[in-house]
Amino acid sequence: MLIVVSIKQQYAGHASQAGHVAASCQIGALLGRYVVVVDEDIDVTNLSDVVWAVLTRSDPASSVDIIKRAWGSPLDPRMDPADKKNGRYLSSRAIVEATKPFEWKDLYPITVSNWPIVEQIRAKWEFLRNYI
Repeated sequence: MLIVVSIKQQYAGHASQAGHVAASCQIGALLGRYVVVVDEDIDVTNLSDVVWAVLTRSDPASSVDIIKRAWGSPLDPRMDPADKKNGRYLSSRAIVEATKPFEWKDLYPITVSNWPIVEQIRAKWEFLRNYI
């Protein structure tokens, strides 16, 4: 229900197009709910990084597209029971562009990360994990 796509933006509108493609492919179209498009510097396997990108690189008014009346599935727990009973498997999709705006991506503030330090601390104190 959550698809995260990482792209290296090539042109204005690339993030939007990538999000729409991901929302329209079979798995995205059947049970997709949210598609988040991020830049290549975001680890799509790390939900904290993805949420950070959404919070710092998207604007709710201009970075979110909604697809209404999309193909749904009877497995969708959010679907109206009456619609399921009548065979109307419709849902909606949100496409979130959590990328640096292409037109001024070179002027965007640099990304600062403390993850190397955090990983060193975790490795050093791993033996305490069972006690916390």
